[in-house]
Amino acid sequence: MEAFAAKMKGDGLSEAAIAAFKINYEALVSGASTEMPEEAIMPVGDLPTLEKIQEEYSFASAPDGVDILGATAVLKLNGGLGTSMGLEKAKSLLLVKNNKTFLDLIADQVKFKRRELGAHVRFILMNSFSTADDTKASLSAAHADLVAEEDWELLQNKSPKILAEDMSPASWPNDSRNEWCPPGHGDIYASLLGSGMMDRLLASGIKYLFVSNSDNLGATLDLDLLLYVAKTGKSFVMEVAARTEADKKGGHLAFNREGKLVLRESAQCPKQDEVAFQDISKYKYFNTNNLWINLEKLRVAMTAAGGVLPLPLIKNSKTVDPRDKTSPKVFQLETAMGAAIEAFPDSGAVLIPRSRFAPVKTCSDLFALRSDAYVLSKDSRVVLDSALGAPLVKLDDDHYKLVDGMESHVGGYPSMRMCSSLTVKGSVFFEAGVLLVGDVRITNDSSEMKSLKAGSYQNETVVL
Repeated sequence: MEAFAAKMKGDGLSEAAIAAFKINYEALVSGASTEMPEEAIMPVGDLPTLEKIQEEYSFASAPDGVDILGATAVLKLNGGLGTSMGLEKAKSLLLVKNNKTFLDLIADQVKFKRRELGAHVRFILMNSFSTADDTKASLSAAHADLVAEEDWELLQNKSPKILAEDMSPASWPNDSRNEWCPPGHGDIYASLLGSGMMDRLLASGIKYLFVSNSDNLGATLDLDLLLYVAKTGKSFVMEVAARTEADKKGGHLAFNREGKLVLRESAQCPKQDEVAFQDISKYKYFNTNNLWINLEKLRVAMTAAGGVLPLPLIKNSKTVDPRDKTSPKVFQLETAMGAAIEAFPDSGAVLIPRSRFAPVKTCSDLFALRSDAYVLSKDSRVVLDSALGAPLVKLDDDHYKLVDGMESHVGGYPSMRMCSSLTVKGSVFFEAGVLLVGDVRITNDSSEMKSLKAGSYQNETVVL
């Protein structure tokens, strides 16, 4: 471990980052299982719903509501590059709606809350070493007032890769950047403490932290839920959504045998338990990564644990150069932010509607958002403007998987306010003026791009 500590210190990483890595490294070399078998957990039954909370905890009627809001910070995880969509910059810089990026919309939402309620909601972005420069340049150009504020940026740590052969620090002189990897969003706790930001926030009166992913446009600051967190005094509250068949391969919420809430990720599930893991009638909830944290109680917990927040280890087997499969095999150690739910005895979970979980993971998601099925509200939220619900869009990955490929196929995004589903097979160019109604399938079996002409298409299969 001494070699890792020296390497991390040499790269300017904090004692908190080193301590967090040490716990994970020792868990790795101990050979202890990182799995969470079926016999170690129990299903979670009914949970409080956001709707019920909004009935019982009315921010508008709370005499101390503005004070609570002034003690709140909004932190967005902004470390992802969106490589799965062909991006080489921060995913939050992708245009979403009305010539606004994710980052623009997040900034506009915070500013609206400040104007509307007269409380200075703090704004923080957690960047990675891959996204920091692009994000700062964009934010400085469009929202210079936010960049001028203290502690607007929290920089994620990085972790050294571990040679699988002998558990030593990986070395790759061809490109030393490949010697490091992201530590997972569970690093937020070490980053907050090690950077000194946690103590500075507390000293300035910040007590509550709302954390969510920057690509989840549904994750806005819900004031009634904030009041619930403040009045119940809970250390940690996770927003969860009901699992569907589409979610069954992702992680789920459970109780451990001591009755504490835990998260089981797919990487922690033994192969023999996969059927139970994917049983959405048994394990009904998944983590949306919308989290509410009491900073005072987080500080107490980390101090008691020696300056760390112990989290379950997630071990990934890779090669040191991800583009060279013949390069040495390494382990990359990660932790999940939501796993901290088991670190507090009074943690809670709230069942939310899907409208608060609207991540943009694929170009199919982005295509739908850019259509008129979604509009921008006055407080800069992207909201559904369709009586039919969100349209289900499935674009052909051979042509639309990457953003530039999708955009090259669009002369104008179709009207989808009356569309239930859109499936595209082959290379189809959407001309401006297309109206889609009901369930529409468009097929082009040729090797050449073909155009879908302006007009109305209703509950039909169009063969070009």
